[in-house]
Amino acid sequence: MRLYLLALNPTDSVTEGFLPAARRLGLDVTLLTDRPAEHRSVYRDVEVLECDVRDFRAVVSLVSAHGSPDAVFTNSDHLQTQAALAADYFGLPAKDWRAALRTKDKAEMRRRLAAAGVDTVRSVELAAGRDPSPVAADVPYPCVVKPREGVASEDVVMAGDAAELVRRCEEIRVRRPGAALVVEEYLPGELFTLETLGDGRVRHVLGGFRTELSPPPYFIEERLTYVARHPRDVVDQVLAQLDVLGVGFGACHTEFVVHEGRARIIEVNYRAVGDQCDLLLAGLLDIPLFEHVLRTHLGEPLPSELGARTDGAARLDYPCADRDGTLTSAPGAIEVEADGVTLTYRPLRGLGERHPVYGTNRDFLGVVRATGTDRSAVDRAVTGFLAAQHWEITP
Repeated sequence: MRLYLLALNPTDSVTEGFLPAARRLGLDVTLLTDRPAEHRSVYRDVEVLECDVRDFRAVVSLVSAHGSPDAVFTNSDHLQTQAALAADYFGLPAKDWRAALRTKDKAEMRRRLAAAGVDTVRSVELAAGRDPSPVAADVPYPCVVKPREGVASEDVVMAGDAAELVRRCEEIRVRRPGAALVVEEYLPGELFTLETLGDGRVRHVLGGFRTELSPPPYFIEERLTYVARHPRDVVDQVLAQLDVLGVGFGACHTEFVVHEGRARIIEVNYRAVGDQCDLLLAGLLDIPLFEHVLRTHLGEPLPSELGARTDGAARLDYPCADRDGTLTSAPGAIEVEADGVTLTYRPLRGLGERHPVYGTNRDFLGVVRATGTDRSAVDRAVTGFLAAQHWEITP
């Protein structure tokens, strides 16, 4: 059976998750990307073909010429609609391309939720080049401006008044001259995620994370703590909003805030959670998570019960760069077990690399993930590890 995998950048999810799972399932993998050299250097035993993967027509054409597919899949935020359209063209199981578009397009997501009456957020879409000044006079403050189709805190920033909003929009457009923006009211509350897995018939809730962010005006995810079970009423509110969006097939990572008992979606990433949280989940729950995701795209039903463990505790921390400069000292990859806790550290930036401070998740220097059954022991392990390490950035 042949799996066509669409990708933009090599990721841990593909390297350590989906490719090994595909091998275990006996699948022949062909990877389609617009950056073939970069992928061939990482995936030396995988067939890699060059393709304009942002254009579903190019994907359909190449797949049709290369050989019959049994599944078309991607875990990229940016390629869900294209993969869904290509899979649908070949009559394969897939996400509804309309749901993929609704979740990627943040303005359309807000419109859809408001039209259904499940949540209304004051939100304005700014087409590329549109003057933000009229909008700035008519939005509540603080507000948040973000790319309409952005991801991972990239160019997401809070504005406290009209002048700051105009300035922030201008700054983003220097970096993204053709991007549409969304300006919306700031939603207060604690930030969480909900991780789900469905096959269009059954939907499993895998728990989620409580997310701790950097101080405003940016929204960098500095720590995630696993939550095995959110309150039932909170889960029901989030799932009702996902139903309105048409989300229910494959993996989905949903970010939401809870304020005074009300759950409100911030963003829906219609793919498996990233930044190594998916790798942590698979081990913590002790389930073949990546195989389950791929099986749904092969048309196989999910079991009614996944048999996931429920006694796990976990935490991920992301040490971040706090200044411009070159990384001149940092720990290497580490994996240790002690006191019932398994701790893994993986660097995300190499020694000698020079970067500015981005104000986004691109400031991550590495990721610490720890799992066990005792939350206090997990917290002690991570805190102790971070205190013993040193990251040096030379201006």
